[in-house]
Amino acid sequence: MKNNIFNLNTKPKSLVLATALLVLTASSCSVFKKNKRKKATAASTTALAAKPKADSTKSVIKPYSEVITSKAVTQKGLFTVHKVNDKYFFEIPNQLLKKEILAVNRLSKSTPGAGNYGGEEVSSRIIYWELGPNNKLFLKVSATVSIADSTDMISKAVASSNLNPIMAAFPIKAKSKDSSGVVIDVTDFLLTESPLLAFNAENKKAYGLGMQAADRSYIESVKSFPINTEIKTIRTYSAAGVRLPAVSEAGAVTLGMNTSFIKLPDNPLRKRIYDPRVGYFASANIRYKDSQQKVEQEAFIHRWRLEPKAEDLEKFRRGELVEPQKQIVYYIDPATPKMWRPFLIAGVNDWQKAFEHAGFKNAIVAKEWPEADTTMSLDDARFSVIRYFASPQQNAYGPNIADPRTGEILESHIGWYHNVMNLVHRWYMIQAGAIDPRARKNKFDDELMGQLIRFVSSHEIGHTLGLRHNMGASHATPVEKLRDKAWVEAHGHTASIMDYARFNYVAQPEDHVSEQGIFPRINDYDKWAIQWGYKPILDQPDAQAEKKILNKWTIDSLKNKRLWFGGEGRDQDPRSQSEDLGDDAIKASEYGIKNLKRIVPQLNNWTREDGEGYENLKEMYKEAVDQYSRYAFHVLKYLGGVMVTEKSSDQPGAVYQAVSLGKQKEAIKFYNDQVFTTPKWLVNKEILNKIDPGFSFNAVQTVQQGVVASVTSQSRLFRMMINQRDNGKGAYSPREWLNDLKSGIFSELKTGKPTDEYRRALQKMYVGSIITMYNKRFALQGSTDNILASVTPTDVLLYSNVKALAFAHLKDLRADITKGAATAKDQDTKIHFQYLKQMLDKIVNESPIPGLNY
Repeated sequence: MKNNIFNLNTKPKSLVLATALLVLTASSCSVFKKNKRKKATAASTTALAAKPKADSTKSVIKPYSEVITSKAVTQKGLFTVHKVNDKYFFEIPNQLLKKEILAVNRLSKSTPGAGNYGGEEVSSRIIYWELGPNNKLFLKVSATVSIADSTDMISKAVASSNLNPIMAAFPIKAKSKDSSGVVIDVTDFLLTESPLLAFNAENKKAYGLGMQAADRSYIESVKSFPINTEIKTIRTYSAAGVRLPAVSEAGAVTLGMNTSFIKLPDNPLRKRIYDPRVGYFASANIRYKDSQQKVEQEAFIHRWRLEPKAEDLEKFRRGELVEPQKQIVYYIDPATPKMWRPFLIAGVNDWQKAFEHAGFKNAIVAKEWPEADTTMSLDDARFSVIRYFASPQQNAYGPNIADPRTGEILESHIGWYHNVMNLVHRWYMIQAGAIDPRARKNKFDDELMGQLIRFVSSHEIGHTLGLRHNMGASHATPVEKLRDKAWVEAHGHTASIMDYARFNYVAQPEDHVSEQGIFPRINDYDKWAIQWGYKPILDQPDAQAEKKILNKWTIDSLKNKRLWFGGEGRDQDPRSQSEDLGDDAIKASEYGIKNLKRIVPQLNNWTREDGEGYENLKEMYKEAVDQYSRYAFHVLKYLGGVMVTEKSSDQPGAVYQAVSLGKQKEAIKFYNDQVFTTPKWLVNKEILNKIDPGFSFNAVQTVQQGVVASVTSQSRLFRMMINQRDNGKGAYSPREWLNDLKSGIFSELKTGKPTDEYRRALQKMYVGSIITMYNKRFALQGSTDNILASVTPTDVLLYSNVKALAFAHLKDLRADITKGAATAKDQDTKIHFQYLKQMLDKIVNESPIPGLNY
């Protein structure tokens, strides 16, 4: 899923639209025959003067039968499509002129490994057709980002200030038989590099693509349906930026592109105003009103149209469950293996319980595709489908196509890649292998794999319903409750299926937790979010009036912490993280590591297959290392962390709150115990002598290096200094923090113990990282760190203290290492300390002032 929440787009017909001005010019060329000029008589001169001058740019309209001949293959739909020999014609009905149409451009096929995959959205925009002068039909792009109610006087200013660009001009070839529309030739246009149908310059750069090769690009198909027309093209690009053997040999990448033209509803859905405290995808525009004292942005969520039937309104008012006017239906791609279909269907149907909180029964359902029904097509926008792809891609995604004017979801084609099963297999073995015997196999039983598919299906369906990730949902569960069999089986290990909480890795074998307490499920937050987004609010005049009621709902709901939306992973908030569990990442990670210590020694047995090598073992060992790395980085956010709780102005309490001193000290202790003390349990010789003896050293080193670099970054130290400035003794002193780090990483300086290769590598990393902290130039502008991108001049002065503190710490470190080098009994340790001292001499012996760059 793309996570850009706001997309500036257009509004319904009842509103006056305004657009950003963009002028596109088109040129035409005519050939004139030179004729001998005859001497004109007076009569002929008069006749010539009366005759209008021929317009060379005016298109010649031919009879319909001369353009759409008897050889035409015709499809009726949004646009009536005619194929005559190798040419494509669109017949555009007059009633569609000036009606807004959503054009969505997606990849349909891709060269494997090219960095993109089928189904990925490339672009979307609103277009419409409009008659132009000289028998032309214009294709215009609605660049509207501004709206005003037609009842307001300012609407006139909005309307007169903006002009939509003309993307293309088509000569009208013929008029419909009954003059109800016009016919245009779109053959050449469908293969142009128009951003409407292919990539814009930015996309091409991102994908490493060059020029399109016309001789290797072609129209694959054009199909038309009642509310949409689908264009599939094959496009070949030069691709010097893509490093694949096949690409290198061909010098090109060939991609399948799919452009959908979807008619937007004539009766726009009422918008529901976006609230950052509830996690929905949204669109936005700029609203002008006569009564405003400033221009405001209006954002609104993406949701399906779900309304009670007219005859059920009184039942709905009484709180009885009613069926919607139109059910949300997802079909299963007939290419899906039959053994997995029931689980995909179950993942959809599980959402019914959430829609009951919005007042609806039978609101959502999944069905098998009726293969015998030849009137149905997978490309028809009236049908939402879980598409099954035979691809090595380990992924699934749940997009939705929404009306940019209102947020109404029009269709969804979920992408399901066959190899996603390998991904969930790795997750489950490494996260649940210690507590579920079923996870201890190289090939899971069909029932277990089916339940894994079911949970992924539910998650992706959530996205198609408009829901964003809620990475803070798992924080609502106390860590110790994750080990409480009765509690976790009743309530689940995370409050939302939209979290990346995967499986309960905290539970220990002695807790005897069953699948109900291991798997995620549609839970309290999901039911609340569906209620907030989908429950009709009757008897309110408009979306702004609804907003007041929704605000009260939200404030009341947040008394229950299980209904909190924690965002999609806030940079410095330890409560909002991907792949974490519980309300304490330190405790949860310690439990997770305890289970990993049980799992790693068994991987050789669990992955063994007669006659096979050790690729499975290598893959699962790498997954174990990755999981260990996740535990380590979950703790990182406590250091210099800031908790962000979105609130409206009528809610009490702070929005921003620093992580407590005690919690930050716990984090340093965790690193000293679990990361900086070499994780020897990960250095398993029974595994390493089968996959690569050096793999473990590199794996441990990579985790340690990443943690050290992140813990000692300039930006983290800067945040800690700001915290100390603002909170005084309640904050973690940066000097104390660095000394606590040093005491763990250089414990041998006090104990006199010899260092091994792991510890020496770690200590070099640490010294190098502090030197980098000291030497790194601080850039006020152009910083990639969000917290540095908006600093004040006062912050710049404070930032100079980062360098000063780093210098002081290096000086103390050199003094300690000098003593250690003198007293070390182990020769390798002595040489190591002498080397570090030499590194530090160069820094410390120089005056710190000339080296400052800020």
